[in-house]
Amino acid sequence: MWRLWLLFDPRRVLVALSVFLFVLALLIHFILLSSPRFNWLGTAPTAVAELTVEAPVQQA
Repeated sequence: MWRLWLLFDPRRVLVALSVFLFVLALLIHFILLSSPRFNWLGTAPTAVAELTVEAPVQQA
């Protein structure tokens, strides 16, 4: 394994890996935002309130 790091500069590999993961995360988030089911920014507050379940009130 150490011979692999003799071929590649560790700083460049870590920078390239972090840039790749950041771009991948952005791509996944934009794909989710473009679908109507997983768009968490485009939902109205009333639609979110309808999904909440209220706990039953217990009388003592």
